[in-house]
Amino acid sequence: MPRESKRARRERAIEMCRRMGELYPDVESALNFTTPFEMVICVLLSAQTTDVAVNKVTPELFRRWPDAASMAQANPAQVEEVIHSLGFFRSKARHCVEAAQMIVADFGGEVPSTMDELTRLPGVGRKTANIVLNKAFGIVDGIAVDTHVYRIATRLRLTKAPTPLAAEQDLLDLLPHELWGPVNEQWIHFGRDTCTAQRPKCDGCPLSDICPSAFKAEGNPRATKRCATKKEG
Repeated sequence: MPRESKRARRERAIEMCRRMGELYPDVESALNFTTPFEMVICVLLSAQTTDVAVNKVTPELFRRWPDAASMAQANPAQVEEVIHSLGFFRSKARHCVEAAQMIVADFGGEVPSTMDELTRLPGVGRKTANIVLNKAFGIVDGIAVDTHVYRIATRLRLTKAPTPLAAEQDLLDLLPHELWGPVNEQWIHFGRDTCTAQRPKCDGCPLSDICPSAFKAEGNPRATKRCATKKEG
């Protein structure tokens, strides 16, 4: 099979984004939040768990500690009690309190709106910061590459990067800036609906003609195994 040029790969990536826009034109965050501070906390809590699970604990969490000033005064053990149903709840509770304390001490109680400042907050990496900037401030400074985005980008052979963080740089290089904003939410929905981790629905997939990993699910178990066992980052 001939090596694909970067230009051809970019054209595929852009066409993929166009089709995702048709499939998910008005997609919104599944996390329930009303302020930038709530957005930070929601994304912190969402690691290694579902948005549905996060939405179950945040009403009580924000009733008790509605802003950075109040959360900064919380005892992490009290936060643990509210979010104990989530994975890694102890470290998440600590990060929530420490992030709130830094927001109060270093940013006057207001969530900062730059990548450099956000990634200073405990528990906030580039992926989290990208989501907060995009959803809370309408700022597009990159692409939040989670396991869904990383899996899809790898299967579409848009990246060979060993980590989601490195994969983001490949996507930023391929896609024009005006396409960065909706990638995370649209690809997450696509990853849940169609390009799933274990049983991707390649038959009937709207990207099958531009996906090098596509296969006919029925009658091709070897291909199914090859695609389904691709590791996520």
